[in-house]
Amino acid sequence: MEIKHLIVGELGTNCYLLISGNELGIIDPGGEANKILKEIEKAKAKPKYIINTHCHPDHILANEKIEKETGVTILTHLEDGDEIKIGESVLKVIHTPGHTQGSICLLGENFVFTGDTLFKDGYGRTDLPGGSQKDMEESLEKLSKLLKPGVIIYPGHGEIFKYRKSY
Repeated sequence: MEIKHLIVGELGTNCYLLISGNELGIIDPGGEANKILKEIEKAKAKPKYIINTHCHPDHILANEKIEKETGVTILTHLEDGDEIKIGESVLKVIHTPGHTQGSICLLGENFVFTGDTLFKDGYGRTDLPGGSQKDMEESLEKLSKLLKPGVIIYPGHGEIFKYRKSY
């Protein structure tokens, strides 16, 4: 398994390509579809899914073009506990409202894609429409119970880091 990190769009969104076996998943293609498509081509794996951690434009902007060019399936309406299989990898969906009502994280083995729920130095805004500080606090508490120290955090913006249970 390999995770490629791309920074895309005007807000510097982290887009990830999870490559496992001969399949590939695209997490948060927030812009610059051509840049993402070039990386998909280099990966030499079959694109299977686009997964968005939430539906703000800076995380979904390239969805349509990538879907059209690759035939990939965009996963929507994911529920807490759903599992997504990409090659040999399995991602477990964790519902983490707060930044938006529908925010999710994607938990793999020793790593997690957190979207705008958890960053290295904090968490996503809760003052936008659909945001909730109370929900965010509950989601961060939920994550703190699920994540072990040393798990690699792949956030929606900013640096990739190792979890240390002090958020």
